[in-house]
Amino acid sequence: MKLKEKILTKSLWVYHLSAGSCNNCDIEILDCFTPRFDIERFGIQLVGSIRHADVLLITGAMNKKSAKILKALYEQAPRPLFVAAVGICPCSQNLFKGNYPMLSALDEIVPVDVYIPGCPPRPEAIIAGIAKLINKVTEKNKK
Repeated sequence: MKLKEKILTKSLWVYHLSAGSCNNCDIEILDCFTPRFDIERFGIQLVGSIRHADVLLITGAMNKKSAKILKALYEQAPRPLFVAAVGICPCSQNLFKGNYPMLSALDEIVPVDVYIPGCPPRPEAIIAGIAKLINKVTEKNKK
């Protein structure tokens, strides 16, 4: 097992991208970092630059403008990069589906590793999704 892959199982650095969300999911993500839920106990940290991130956390429905930004960020990120879609909007576009500024689903723009549905998803669901992502990283490293 390579050193970087071993480190990924203990400490994931997350870059949060709001792609036109209503901010409900963003508030729940920030709630995960409060002492009540304390997602940092799993080694999860928010970072300010995609160049330092291991996980790209996306909220909001993907429209034409935000898709260009997402592609640029995805190309700038170091590998391996894992993508998590948080909320019903990036998972299925919900009520925005079929509107003129909307593109196709998020997984057609970038590969998505974990879907965390909900409008907004509770912090417990976000933590469970991140735990699934950690398990996915661990299983991928065992192969």
